[in-house]
Parts: sequence; structure tokens; C-alpha cells
Amino acid sequence: MARTNLRPKNNERTHEGAVAAITNAEQQLRRSVMSCLLFESEFYEDGEEISSRIKRLAEAADPAVVSKIAIEARALMHLRHAPLLLLEVLSRTGAGRTDGLVSRTIWRTIQRADEMAEFIAIYTRGGDRRTAKKGHGRQFSAQMMKGIALALPTFDAYQLAKYDRAGKVKLKDVFRIVRPKPANDDQAKFWKAAVDGTLPAPDTWEVALSGGADKKEAFTRLLTENKLGYMALLRNLRNMAQADVDRDLVIEKIKLRKGAARVLPFRYIAAARAAPQFEPAIDQALIASIEEAAPFTGRTLILVDVSGSMDHKLSAKADLTRVDAAAALASIMPGEDVRVMTFSNNVIEVPRRLGMAGVEVILRSQMHSGTYLGKAVEIANQIGGDRIVVISDEQTADRVPDPAFKFAYMINVASNKNGVGYGKWTHIDGFSESVFKFMRALESDAAC
Repeated sequence: MARTNLRPKNNERTHEGAVAAITNAEQQLRRSVMSCLLFESEFYEDGEEISSRIKRLAEAADPAVVSKIAIEARALMHLRHAPLLLLEVLSRTGAGRTDGLVSRTIWRTIQRADEMAEFIAIYTRGGDRRTAKKGHGRQFSAQMMKGIALALPTFDAYQLAKYDRAGKVKLKDVFRIVRPKPANDDQAKFWKAAVDGTLPAPDTWEVALSGGADKKEAFTRLLTENKLGYMALLRNLRNMAQADVDRDLVIEKIKLRKGAARVLPFRYIAAARAAPQFEPAIDQALIASIEEAAPFTGRTLILVDVSGSMDHKLSAKADLTRVDAAAALASIMPGEDVRVMTFSNNVIEVPRRLGMAGVEVILRSQMHSGTYLGKAVEIANQIGGDRIVVISDEQTADRVPDPAFKFAYMINVASNKNGVGYGKWTHIDGFSESVFKFMRALESDAAC
């Protein structure tokens, strides 16, 4: 007679063929969301496929888990659209709750004025980006409207005007749908102006230049008056150089890093490539993020995936890649005793350098070809240390052994369905420097 009490066979594989870890529903949702630029295709998977999987997993998950991941993805990983897709699912799966979970989550997740209209657009399409499907001409739920109504007062007239975008859902539509009650006369006035489209034009670089202002004068004034956000500063460095804006003023503002908290590390790489004449200042700004954090004690070994799949662009419009994001994280890992290795077909140790120098030495270390993480971990285990940090898309072709370190972290920087960094690995999804805060908190708890 055939045996029936057998261990289920694990048929899950990475895209390169290695046996993948068996994960629970929350782990699957996290790895799909935390590095996801919504609807953007990755090397192995189509963007629509990833978004459909996120919806399916979120629909099956406990609404409280979906809420937690949505808030974390926005607040810590600085993602904008993937959290809004989670809000769309939560508005359905949490509809019967009476504890205000849906409205509170919407309020805490929406952190920029244009995200209200973006969320409504995703909501009305049932999470599909293309066209409204039959049956998705949905009524707006009370909790959904309450969540946006809670978010609205957090934005002043300037923010509402700045982010009143010309999309299918406009700012006036947000007010028409939600019908919020103003707290006072001043708020009532600028809310009415927002609905009427008569808010004063915001003092931004887009408005200044579209109005025909001289580029040099416009950028100089905005920089001098501290009216240019840090992300806008990094994105416009080439424009400023071409307009002959005072170099010392630009460098001063780069180093000042005002508003840099939400700028992802790889954005500095993009800025340096667009305006190499400012790279020394950009490099100092990137390294400053290390100096602000307490260094990890003991010996750290970092393994950075430089395989071919990591060369895929983060988005269709971006020149940056997953390996750029991985290299940027590795280059700002705080610690005094840190060794860095890259892996693809080979495992190569590179000099430990901070900032842009660290990024370049990682990217140029070897040919970007296959993914042999198992070989890299075997070598790392022979070297030893207090912690191992792997930064990868986890799509290895070989078996990955258990880590022989006190602390072992697998930082996943892609949204692929399956991975290997579970079990004795502490698995972290995302490419924000917030991953280091999580690691530091975990080690602090372990020391208690």
C-alpha cells in the first residue's frame, strides 16, 4: 500500500531554478510590495502580473496585515503607488469592520496631496490601471471617504495647489466625492478656491519656468528662499548647470540636505550621473546619511548581487537599475569593520568604500551574468563574522546554505514571487535605508 503521510513536495523555484523557500501569506505580500514601483515590469516578471499578485495576496490577507504593510511601504520604504493599491483592496476586505481601520489606514498612508486623487483613480478602476472594468463602477464607501476626509486637512493651500494635477481624477473631484467639512472660515475659503480652481499658483520651479521666467533667476531665487525641495534640487542639477546658476549656491544646498529624509539612496546616483560636475557635493550628501546613524559593531560581510537580472531598470522612464539600488545601500552601510563582496558567476571582494566610490567599485567589479548566491554564502561562511548582509533579487541558480553568522540578513530589492532568504535568514524587503533601522532594532532587542 502506498504511503500517504508524506512531507509535501516543494515545487517552488526561483526564476534561475533553485529551490525557493516556502513562505506564508504575509511574507509573500511583503516581498511583492516593498520594492514595487506599481505596474512597472521587472527582469523576470511583468508589471501587470506583479500588481495582480499583490491584489490577490492582499485580498486573502487579514485586513490588519494589509493596513500595516500599506503604512510601512509608504512611510518607511517611500513608495507611492503600491501602497495605494493596498488601500483599494483594504477598502473592500475591511468594509465590514467597525473599528475605523480602513479610514485610519488611508489617512496614515496618504502623505502627499496628489495621492488622494491617485487613490480615487485606482479605487474606481478596482486596482486596474488601464480602463474601468465592468462591475467596477463602485460606490464610494463611507470609510473610504472618511479616510480621505481625515487626510485632506493635513494639506495647506500651497500643497493643494502644487499637487493639483491634470489627471482623470482632479483635486476638485476629491472635494466633490468626499464633501469634507472645514474646521474654520480660513479653511473653508481655500477649500472653495481649490474646488473652483482659483488657488494662487504655487511658487515652484515648474510654475516659474512654464511662466517664461529666466531659468537662472528662477532657480537662484528658489534656492535662496529655500523653496526648492531636495528631490527637486537633485532632479534639476543639470538644468541649473546649463542655466549657469551660481555653483557655490547649488553646492551649499546639496550639502545642506534639507528635506533629504525621504530621498532614496539611489537618487543620489541618478543626480551624479546627470550632473557629474556636482558629484563631490552629492557624494558628501550621500555619505552624510551614514554619519547620522550609529555604526554597527563587530565584523560585517556584505554580499551584493551584480547578476544580469539586477541590471534591469527600476522603471520604464528611469536609467537606474536594481543593482544601482543595491550598490547604494551597500555603500552607506554604517560600520567600521565592513567587507564587501559581489557575486554573479564569480565571487569578488572589492575595497570597502563609502558613497559614490563604493557604488562604482561594486558596479565595475565583474561581468553581470548568472546568479550564484549559494557559492557566495559558502565563501562568506568560511570567512565568518558577526553579521552577513545579502542585497539581491534572490533569483539564484544554486542552493543557498544556511548562514553561519550571529545575524544574517537577506535584503530583497525586487518583487519576484519566490525567494530563498527565509528560515535562518532575517528577510527584509525594500531598498530604503530604513532597512538598517530595522536591523539595528532587531540587534538591540537581541542584546536585551
